[in-house]
This record gives sequence, C-alpha cells and structure tokens, in this order.
Amino acid sequence: MPTPADELALAMADAWNAGRPDRIIALAPEALAVAAESEPVLAFLGLAQQQVGLHAAAAETFERLSRLRPDVSEYWNNLGVARRQSGDFGGSERALLEARALASRDADVCYNLGLLYIQQQRWAAARESLVDAVRLAPGLVEARLEAAHACHVCGDVETEEAMLEGAGDWPPQPAAQALILASILSVLGQLDIGLEVLARARVPEGSTAASMQLRIAAQRVALYERSNMLEHARRELQTLPLSAVETLDPDDADARIDIWRAHAVMASREHRHRDAAGLYRRVLDLARDPEVVSSAAFGLALACDRQMQYRDAWNALDIAHASQMEIARAAAPELSASSDRPLPMVTRTVAAPVSWKPLRAPSMQKSPVFVVGFPRSGTTLLEQMLDAHPDFSSMDERGYVYQLIERLEHAGQRYPDDLAELNQDEADQLRAIYGRLAGRTLPELGQRRLVDKNPLNMLCLPMILRLFPDARIVLCLRHPCDVLLSCSMQPFRSPAFRLMCSSLPRLARGYADAFMHCSRHIEVLKPSVLEWHYESVVQDFDGAVKRLGQFLDVADTSPFSEFAARASAKRFIATPSYAQVTQPVNSAAVGRWMNYREHFEPVLPILRPWLERFGYA
Repeated sequence: MPTPADELALAMADAWNAGRPDRIIALAPEALAVAAESEPVLAFLGLAQQQVGLHAAAAETFERLSRLRPDVSEYWNNLGVARRQSGDFGGSERALLEARALASRDADVCYNLGLLYIQQQRWAAARESLVDAVRLAPGLVEARLEAAHACHVCGDVETEEAMLEGAGDWPPQPAAQALILASILSVLGQLDIGLEVLARARVPEGSTAASMQLRIAAQRVALYERSNMLEHARRELQTLPLSAVETLDPDDADARIDIWRAHAVMASREHRHRDAAGLYRRVLDLARDPEVVSSAAFGLALACDRQMQYRDAWNALDIAHASQMEIARAAAPELSASSDRPLPMVTRTVAAPVSWKPLRAPSMQKSPVFVVGFPRSGTTLLEQMLDAHPDFSSMDERGYVYQLIERLEHAGQRYPDDLAELNQDEADQLRAIYGRLAGRTLPELGQRRLVDKNPLNMLCLPMILRLFPDARIVLCLRHPCDVLLSCSMQPFRSPAFRLMCSSLPRLARGYADAFMHCSRHIEVLKPSVLEWHYESVVQDFDGAVKRLGQFLDVADTSPFSEFAARASAKRFIATPSYAQVTQPVNSAAVGRWMNYREHFEPVLPILRPWLERFGYA
C-alpha cells in the first residue's frame, strides 16, 4: 500500500511533468512534515524551488538530500548551484568540489564550477574548469561560450578560437550571453557572425525587453566601430539616442553604461573629445566591473590627452591600470605573484658562439618576413604597408612562433638549448606545423610572401632563425618614451602586458629586458635585420619605402604607399592601432611623451642606454 511519502512523490512528479513547479512548492509544508527523509520528494521539491527562484530554500533542500545520500554527485551539484544562486560562494565551491570528487567526468559539474569562478572573477580557475567541461562534452554550447569568455579574459587566444569553432551554427543565445559572444567574436575579426548572434538573440519578455534591445543596439555600434565601418555605426547610433537613458529603470546600470559607451566611442572617432570625456566620466560613476572601468578610463585618458588636459589624462590612466591589475591577478595569478619580470622569455637565451648543425631551409623569398619590435613601435603601420603590396600577405597578430616553442617543449626538448640538436626531420616538421597554422589564417596565400607581424617575436629569434635562417627581419623602433606612453594608454588583453604596463618603472624594465634579450641574439645569430625607425618614416616616407624595398628585394614599392586605403578596406585589424592605420602618416604621435615628462624623469636612467643606442639621446 502506498505511503504518504509515495503519494506525495507521485503528485510532485505529475506536477513536474505538467510544468507546474508552483504546485510542488504548495506541497512543501506537507512534504517536510511527513516526508522529510524521502529522497524523491526532496529531489522534486529542490528542483521546483530552484526553477521558481527560491534559491536559499533550494539550497536547504539539497543540503538535506546530500546528507541523506552523500554518495550521489547530482545532489552535491544541485546544492552547489543553489548556493551560488543564493550568494553563498564558499558553500557552493565546497559542494561542487565534492560533486567533482564523486564524478570527475561529469561535464555539468565542471560547467557549474566554471560559472561559479566566473561570478567570482577567478578567471584562471574558470578557464580550466570550463575547458574541462568542453573536453568531456564537446557539444555543450553553453560551456563552449563561457570557456571562450574565460580564455578571452586570460589572453589565451588559441584556446578561445578552439572553443568558438562553429559558433555561427550555434542555436540562438539568451541576450546577455549573446552580448558577450558577439563582443568576443568581433575581437577575433568575425564581425558577420557576431552581428548574426545579436540578430538572433533571445530577448527576455516583460519589462526588461526594451532595455536589452537598447544594449544590443549599443553592441552593434561597438562592433561596427571596431571594424572601421563608421557609416554603419553612425546609422545604428541614430536608433540609440542619449535620451533613451531617461526611459530606463533607475537601477538598470548596464543599459546606461552601454549606451554611454557607444556614444563615447563614436565621439572619440569623430574627434569630439570633450563629449567623449563627459560620457566616459558618466560610465565611471556607475561601473563596478573591472573590464568596464578600465575600458572607460582608457577612453577618458585619450579624450583628456587630445584636449591637452594632461594631468586629468594621467589620473584616468591610474584608474585604468588599477583595474587592469585586478583583472591580471585573477587571470594569471602566477604572473602577478612574481611581477619583476612579466616577460619570462627574456631569461631564455642561447649561448655564444652558436654551434648549430647546418640544415636545409627555405630561401629568403620562400621565408616569412618577420615584423618585430616592442609593442606600439609602429609594427602595425609597417604590416599594413606590406599587406598593401600584391606580393605580400599579413595574418594580423598571431602567436604561432610561441606555439612552436611550446610544441618543442612538450616533446621533451629544452628551448632554446636543444635547437642545436634539431635534425632535418624535426626542423621540417616544425616548419610544416607553422605552415598549417598560417594556412588556416591565410588559406589563399598562394605565392605571396607571408608577413608574420608579432611584436614580441623579438623574444623568439632563436626559433625563427633555426627554421628560417635566411628570413628578413624588420625591427621596428621608436623613441622609447613615446613607446612607453603609448603602451600605458592601451587596454592590452595579455595578462603579462596588463601587469607590465601597470607602472612606468615596471614597463621601462620590461622594455630594457626585451631589447637586451633581442640585441644579444642579433649579435650572436647575425640575422638579416632592418632597423625601421618610426620617426624616419614620418619625416621621409618615400626614403623609408625605398629602403624597405631594397631590404626585401622588391622592385615596385609604390603599393606600400597605399596602406591607409588598404587598411580601411580590410574591415578588421587585430591590434589597438586599428583606427590610426586607416589615416595617412603624420607626426602627431612624435614626442608626445614630453607632455608627461615629470612622470618619465624617474625611468630615464633605465632607458638611457637604449636612447643612446637607437639615436634618441
């Protein structure tokens, strides 16, 4: 004969199957009175409480269940979710770790643990857990999206791209997730997919629908601006008047911030710097998320700089870098724990003299052209000049040489020490891997010469020259103080660079370390290097183009001069210079550091050897 607990369980099952969690909730007093130890009754009750948003009550119910059946991982998993949703992050982590100990191959547990870490902004832990979830369940789209988000914050571009494979075929996403996904896709150059994600976003019903539509419009403005499609951005902005802010709920900070940011970024592009500054200040008054704060503060710093309000600009940079440090600590705690040298590659040098066994290698014409130099030294300008020539093709900024180093080390070989022992087969295999990686980015390269522009490849010269000993290397140089100022004013994605740029002394040491490392390898390995001074390009563009043509053995250099039109037509350029390189060369950025000289005085002794060596003393 059925017991009261059995009858309650049947009634709850019927209600659950009918989509009526409210009926189950109505049975809660009776359930806890007569069936407090019934596993099915508690399971239905907890699920119903969770579905209707009674998260604290759901946590209590699942806690009962986990005590009743401590061997069932699902109950610990549900307890962890309910505790997270009720704000008990510590209790949530303990429950989810218990669930993972019981079921280490359960993708849902890894996914929920990753969501917890994202909510806590523990980005490195979130990335690890969410990538595990995708490895266990490759078709779990929600996990792929959140994993890509965590990788994006951590600067792990390779895994981020892997997580987003096939994103254009994903089902429509809830609007909040669609905003994140579209933003990430735009940074990777996938504008069309990002716009499609926004067009198909599932907008919530009710009072929040209008607010979310405004946020989606603001995101479209950002995507078009990022792709240099300014007319599209202006048309979209017309659907998003600033007066729309007045229609929002007073507590709807996210929509306010998105609308102000959309107008601010376009005001900046249109040189309305006073308007931009006012809008960014509004954002900073409301924003709490470190990414939003840093982005707005960098925007404010630029707007103040353009108005010659240098003290205000520097104060804004202090705010930006404090937020960047907060993000970097969460994304790469191992780097922030040892902040003296955020570029660990500077310790990896080859001994002199080099005694590498000779290997067959591609000729100069069959080798990539490597554009290197400290970031913000004019590498993107040179890349766009080369890409404007029909004989060359650039692949934006890729870390493929670093990936080769990782593969070498995963095979048990030491870098750079064991480069001397590479045999022909190993070298050919590494070149083939590099070729496949480049081919994925430039499938129609054909006979054009590959341009590999990655500034910090300057720290990988041993690998480059072991595989491509006849390659041409262009070392981009610029006044070190202008370089440091420009780096200080950029929202870099790499945690290492966020950390290094957080203070001028740390950045100056990083600059000196990088050039000491690079100069040592140029001296030891004796590659074919052209020093490309940004100031010389500005002062004598035609002469610089002639020298470049001679160095690369190019007869017709006239296409190099068409870089601005070419850059404008490309729609996507991966670096912070995406707007500047659509304009002709000008001298506006030369000597800009002098406006901030008082801040540079303490670091000039660190930079002096390089000021003298590069002719800037």
